[in-house]
Amino acid sequence: MKLKTHKTTAKKIRITKTKKRKNRKLMTKTAGQNHFNARESGNVTRHKRRGQVVAKADLRNISRQLPYS
Repeated sequence: MKLKTHKTTAKKIRITKTKKRKNRKLMTKTAGQNHFNARESGNVTRHKRRGQVVAKADLRNISRQLPYS
């Protein structure tokens, strides 16, 4: 049977583009950006704009949900 993509996971995770498949990284947005940001320092706000690499412990589960990764 053909594997189906888990759509919620596909919307939250971006795969970096490289020629070698093993060098790809799974990126996600930093948590906690929606509200209550006025109390945080400028450094924290700036760092939250960048994406984060998905933890190694989560890679196996995510690769099952995204068959094309």
